[in-house]
Amino acid sequence: MDLNGKTVVVTGANGILGQAVLARSQTMGAAVIGLDIHFDSLPGDGVRRERLDLTDKQATDDLFLRLGPAHVLFNVAGGFAMGDTAYEIASPQWDAMFKINVATTQNAIHAAMPIFLQQGRGSIVNIGAMSAREGQANMSAYCAAKSVVMRLTESLSKEVRAKGVNVNAVLPSIIDTPRNRADMPEADFSRWLKPDDLAKVICFLGSEAAVAIHGALIPVTGLS
Repeated sequence: MDLNGKTVVVTGANGILGQAVLARSQTMGAAVIGLDIHFDSLPGDGVRRERLDLTDKQATDDLFLRLGPAHVLFNVAGGFAMGDTAYEIASPQWDAMFKINVATTQNAIHAAMPIFLQQGRGSIVNIGAMSAREGQANMSAYCAAKSVVMRLTESLSKEVRAKGVNVNAVLPSIIDTPRNRADMPEADFSRWLKPDDLAKVICFLGSEAAVAIHGALIPVTGLS
């Protein structure tokens, strides 16, 4: 199982999970391009990093045209918020959660798919959520947005599986990040999903070892 000879594009590359996916992709032999709206630093690690607002569809289309051939798209960009109730229809969380989770995924797919279809091969891995398999109290906007990503994954897979493109998604539980630790200081962090463990599954789905997997929503939960 490897990514040798493949060019991998990672959205949300500046985040904790995005950085883990960048590193794992490199370890597996890929040429890696990281996309994000900003980067904390630009280390000389051989990764090509491009600043991009993925909510801007035209800018996303234009950048992918400049990137050249690509073989794998890891749609890591996204975000989480909770607190508002489902009946607060004026809540800004709805627009925010759909913008950062759904629009970013749709725009990246729209930009990458012509490349994959033209070359007759490609892989896309999206990020759903275990919590979005059903509605959760005070998480309606997030659950609804991630549910859209999951249904999009299934629908897109049915459309392009016979054209050489694999489309799948992972459904992580709580990921062990500094932000989650700060928000839940009393939790047992040892049971949380480690970013590198999730990155391993994501990269597997982008490899030729997963060529027979289409439209899967794969739970990745660690011990939680």
